[in-house]
Amino acid sequence: MATSRGGRGRRRGGAASAAATPAAASASPKKKRRRGGGGGGGGGGGGGGAARQPQLTSVPTGRAAYVETRRWLLERFGPTCAYCERIVPERTITLDHVTPRRGQTAYDRRDNLVLCCKVCNAAKADKPILVFLLGNRARVVALFKYGQHLSHQLVEMVKDLIPPDEWPAIPPPHSAGRPKGRKSSRELFGPDDRGPSPYLDV
Repeated sequence: MATSRGGRGRRRGGAASAAATPAAASASPKKKRRRGGGGGGGGGGGGGGAARQPQLTSVPTGRAAYVETRRWLLERFGPTCAYCERIVPERTITLDHVTPRRGQTAYDRRDNLVLCCKVCNAAKADKPILVFLLGNRARVVALFKYGQHLSHQLVEMVKDLIPPDEWPAIPPPHSAGRPKGRKSSRELFGPDDRGPSPYLDV
């Protein structure tokens, strides 16, 4: 009888453990699913972050935009080097990346480009802009005057290199000094060969 009871006890214990095992097994996948769901939520959050596009502050410069940027800078400043203020022929002026490009298109924008003579372009090469400017204080003054269109970070960096009471005046737009298409009175009305003007005092 003891043996029979023990057998029944063992069977009951076995049945209880067998019943507990599926419950534990079912509980375990639920935990995994919850963890997986949390990971999926994190992935969704990451996807939302990736969907936000960076706000560019200027025109991206492909081949066509390079031409437009060069034209815009020439119209605003004339063929003046932003590092030495030398005026050179338009056909020889170049575009320089203030922050060296090094293959990164993010630096290929109007707020990182200035007009530059070939001499300064060769001297700057791929030097960090701060190293290049500190080599000659005149470059700091020139870039202050001809680099106000650059990114806020670059403009503030140049300002920090000059005491506020020594900030130079910003030159007016180059195009303002020579209106396009304006004709003289002689071109409009022809030569004045009809004697003195009747509006002059005699």
